[in-house]
Amino acid sequence: MAGHWAAGVDGMLDCVIIGGGPAGLTAALYLARFGRRFLVVDAGNSRASWIPTSHNIPVFADGISGREILARQREHLARYGAQVTRGTVTALRKGEGGFAARFADGAGYLREVWASRVLLATGADDVEPDLPDLPGAVRHGLVRYCPICDGYEARGKSIAVVGYGDRGLGEAVFVVRTYSNDVTLLTLGRGMDLDAGQRERVGKHGIKVIHEPVTEIAIEGGRITLLRTAEGEEHRFEVLYSALGLRLHSELAVGLGAEHDGTGALVVDEHNRTTVPGLYAAGGVVRGLDQVVVAMGHGAVAATDIHNRCELPTEEEVDRPERKAGEV
Repeated sequence: MAGHWAAGVDGMLDCVIIGGGPAGLTAALYLARFGRRFLVVDAGNSRASWIPTSHNIPVFADGISGREILARQREHLARYGAQVTRGTVTALRKGEGGFAARFADGAGYLREVWASRVLLATGADDVEPDLPDLPGAVRHGLVRYCPICDGYEARGKSIAVVGYGDRGLGEAVFVVRTYSNDVTLLTLGRGMDLDAGQRERVGKHGIKVIHEPVTEIAIEGGRITLLRTAEGEEHRFEVLYSALGLRLHSELAVGLGAEHDGTGALVVDEHNRTTVPGLYAAGGVVRGLDQVVVAMGHGAVAATDIHNRCELPTEEEVDRPERKAGEV
């Protein structure tokens, strides 16, 4: 059995992994096989669980759902005696030689653990489109959010992209260049004044733009097929993608002073270290391509570096000048 941390074990852990999505669970698997003492704390709402079916995960040629990915990862991890603790980390502070993570567990009790290093794998949430009488459209799979994952299955179909600004237009261009020449950009009533360059892109790719808010939708066969605008016009699509951006869960790292971009995405080096010594980040909370396989790679890289550094002094100690005899 791996030397993982369980309830009742005292002392400093090698690592606390915050988040039990593809990145966090991959890192946990590596640390378990390295024989490290660690704890995985997961709030239970991984964005990966929203994926209805993905066909771009290697070796799953017939497709696999996000829930199945997570279930298989947990089962794999359990073979090494490691488990995932249900809870939400509400505070992370840096102390001498490590970090203190405070979280509320599944029973509602507040707990605090110490670890030499922390891996933040808290991911992000999609900004949901404001569709009438349909909260959680992305979560329920009625609106998709990753054309990289499943756009191939929508090739040649009538596709709507919900978004505005550079992000929305950029995704509409990506979809039309890659999968279909029948693409409409829906701004849901948000003003979008196209400059000359944007108008050129819209015209070049034949993208239709609908600015009016949507007042009514129709759902058939578990998907949105019709949208009616405030002006009474009806528009039919076979697939809808949301490109409204993400809310990144990087607050714990940002609170410790970790470098990040304007969206809150964390900047990491080739070992997935943030700019805070001892703090790592992996998956959707990191700046870069937001994909399951990339998140898994982040987790593997971070866990291996954590393992390699476990026998070394902490990062703060490495740069301290050696004391001479007689110095305090």
